[in-house]
Amino acid sequence: MINDVHKHRMALFSCDASRYFAEKVVAAMNRMKGDEDPEITLGPLEVARFSDGEFQPSFAESIRGATCFIIQSTFPSADNLMELLLTIDAAKRASANKVIAVIPYYGWARQDRKDKPRVSIGAKLVANMLKVAGTDAVMTCDLHADQIQGFFDFPVNHLYASFDFLVTLKKLQRQFKDTLSLAAPDMGGAKRVHSYAKNLHVPVVICHKTRARANVIERITPIGEVEGRDIVIIDDIIDTAGTLTEAANELLKRGANSVRAFATHPVLSGPAYERIDKSALSEVYVTDTIPLDPTKKDLQGKFRVVSLTETFARMILRVYNYQPISSEFPL
Repeated sequence: MINDVHKHRMALFSCDASRYFAEKVVAAMNRMKGDEDPEITLGPLEVARFSDGEFQPSFAESIRGATCFIIQSTFPSADNLMELLLTIDAAKRASANKVIAVIPYYGWARQDRKDKPRVSIGAKLVANMLKVAGTDAVMTCDLHADQIQGFFDFPVNHLYASFDFLVTLKKLQRQFKDTLSLAAPDMGGAKRVHSYAKNLHVPVVICHKTRARANVIERITPIGEVEGRDIVIIDDIIDTAGTLTEAANELLKRGANSVRAFATHPVLSGPAYERIDKSALSEVYVTDTIPLDPTKKDLQGKFRVVSLTETFARMILRVYNYQPISSEFPL
C-alpha cells in the first residue's frame, strides 16, 4: 500500500531576516484558503550559531517529499544570503521534492552587467549559487532589471509592487484630480514610470542627471511640465537617497506643488534617513520587502509602508496549486 500522506505537501519556512514578512504571509494565506483546508503554519527552522560566526540551519520536522517554500530577502549583511543558501541545501538533503526560494528583495541585482573593466556580475553569481544550492524556482519582486530573469536556469516568478502601489496612486489621483504627474529620478527609470503613467493616463517627467564624479551629482534637469504639478517619483530601490532627494528638491524649486516618492525596496543605507527627513519630499511610500531600521524611528515620519504580504501569499498559493499568476498584475 502506498502512503500518500506527504504527496504534494506544502512546507513554509523563513530565515531570520524575513521572519517578520513570512509571519504576515502565512496569516494572509490562512485568510485566503478554504474552510475545509488545514491551517497553514510556518515550519520550525533552527539555526545553530557558533562562536566564530558560522551558523547551520536545520529543519525540526520532516520535509521529505514536500514542496518547500523558503522566505528570505538578501539585503545586507551577506549572512542573509548565506543563511538562505544553507537552508536550501539542507532542504534538498532532507529529501524535499521541490525547493522554491521566495526572495522579496533580490540583493546584488544592481551588479547585472560589466559597466567597466574587471568587475564581477554579482546578480549572475548569486543566481548560480542558488542553482548549486538546489533551488528549483525563485519568486521575487521588482528586480532592478527584468533581464536578470535570464540569469537563472530555472523558473522565476517575478512579481511587481505595481499591483499594490496603484491602489494608493489612484487615491492620490482622485485627491489631486488633474495635477498629478509621475517622474523618473533618472533616465534608467523611464520605462518603469511610463508603465505606471500608461495605466493612470497622467503625464511623465524625466530627471536627467549628470555627475561631477562617482557618487557626486552635479546637476539634475527635469524634462517635462513641472510647475503647478503634484509629482510622484517612481523607483525600484532607495539606497543612499541622494538622487531621489536631489530630484525632489529640484522639482520643488521649479514650481511643483508637492513631491512624493514610491520605491519598492527601502535599502536606505548611509545618510538615507537623514536626507529624506530634510528633503522636499512630503511622503515616501515603500514596501516591507526590507524592514525599516528600528533605530531610526525618529526619522521615519515621512514613510508609509505598503505591505506586499497579501500579494506574496496569493502567489505562493497559485504556484503551489499550479495556477497561472499573469492575471494578477495590471502593468
